[in-house]
Amino acid sequence: MAIVSDILKKAKEVVTTYRPEPEIGEVGEVLEVQDGVARVRGLRQAMLGEVLLFGRKSLRGQVLGLERECIQCVLFGDYTTLRTGDLVFRTGNFLEVPAGEELLGRVVNPLGEPLDGESEPACRGRRRVFSPAPSVTDRIPVQRPLLTGIKIIDAMIPLGKGQRELIIGDRRTGKTTIALDTILNQKGKGVLCIYVAIGQRLANTIQVVEVLRKFKALEYTIVVATSSEDPPALVYLAPYAGCAIGEYFMEQGDDVLVVYDDLTKHAAAYRSLSLLLRRPPGRESYPGDIFYVHSSLLERSAQLAVSRGGGSMTALPIVETQEGDITSYIPTNIISITDGQIYLASELGNRGFFPAINIGLSVSRVGGEAQTPVMKKVARRLRLDLAQYFELEEFARFGADLDEVTRKQLEHGKRVLELLTQKHFSPLPLGVEIFEIFAATKGFIDTIPLEKVKSWEEQLIEHLQGEYQPLLERLEKERDLTPDLEEEMGKILAAFNAKFLSEET
Repeated sequence: MAIVSDILKKAKEVVTTYRPEPEIGEVGEVLEVQDGVARVRGLRQAMLGEVLLFGRKSLRGQVLGLERECIQCVLFGDYTTLRTGDLVFRTGNFLEVPAGEELLGRVVNPLGEPLDGESEPACRGRRRVFSPAPSVTDRIPVQRPLLTGIKIIDAMIPLGKGQRELIIGDRRTGKTTIALDTILNQKGKGVLCIYVAIGQRLANTIQVVEVLRKFKALEYTIVVATSSEDPPALVYLAPYAGCAIGEYFMEQGDDVLVVYDDLTKHAAAYRSLSLLLRRPPGRESYPGDIFYVHSSLLERSAQLAVSRGGGSMTALPIVETQEGDITSYIPTNIISITDGQIYLASELGNRGFFPAINIGLSVSRVGGEAQTPVMKKVARRLRLDLAQYFELEEFARFGADLDEVTRKQLEHGKRVLELLTQKHFSPLPLGVEIFEIFAATKGFIDTIPLEKVKSWEEQLIEHLQGEYQPLLERLEKERDLTPDLEEEMGKILAAFNAKFLSEET
């Protein structure tokens, strides 16, 4: 029996690692190689998007342009040894990427090759990198929440599984941090995560991987990475490869979260590629099809119908702005494609408010349907409270005399803003978020000194998780905030406030 078991084991390894050699069709030759782009002649039957093999068949490329006398190809990998006259072989295949559970916890490039120093993942599945988005009949509306663990987002900019929510802002405003917090919050929730680093500095990608490893989130996360030193073709391929891997899991009925960090660098890589392909430049030198490039990527995120397995893929694209200008070319394109945006403002970050989300410019167009009923009811006043505070704060700067009602509104707004401030990499459970938002909107924090709000919050979380865990779980599942439940929460907060204030004095 041991011999039979060994034979079956070896046979299984051979089957799972077997990769058939592509059939070679026409043979052409290289006319010119320049910055990762090759012009090839002799392949008259080559198709747009087809994979070609160059030199000794160790270098792959893809057809991206068809001309009368030659074709234009982008090259994936080290093209420095390629010379004029080298042979080029047709494969008749389209570009595919390995996909499967074997990729979880790994760092790979857009071709599925390992970047973490470990062996090549023996994936049983493969997925075409460029494929059409699910049709309208294959989708259903977004109706299940995707919780970020960030109070201000889950309360006022709720996300749903299958949604495309843009994270936009200047450099160093915390865009990647929000995406990482969302990934960390999926632990134990059955959501697989894919982080796509598009043309990032290598040090930044290493830092992201270390954060995921530290919080044990790498176990359910795949990192697809390209650096700023990679050829434009590989950077251009990165988000499509991450999307294809996500689609593999979505088609199996799983829930997937994909982060594209960031599409500004992706647009720049495609612009470089297009100029090398000698395509006519348009606005800001971007090619005319830049809108299609991003829409064809983001439209692949969806909530599939039950007949298609019921899986979902949620997209969090990131876009960098210059001096807060969201009206420039690429940001406006992607805003029009997505289902809403989370706008991060530098001035809020400079004031110490993190995450530095501008509520006036942030919106979630479809996530409200997926928000849990209790959170929706509890957070109903929150946006109004913050809007009133920011307006009154501007008015108070002129030194005008304030009446008692206005002064109370200002003090209330300060405490709400302080309570919504949240540390990096510390997502909260939904039940705790509901309790804190309830305390903010019902005025329970108004009696707490402003400098003590953070201490009050830390002690409240410890108190709730130690004494009222069943209630927190009930808040997550409850379909309505009943008067009895509201009264119970009010009594808990009133008793806790009395104890906290007595100990502080």
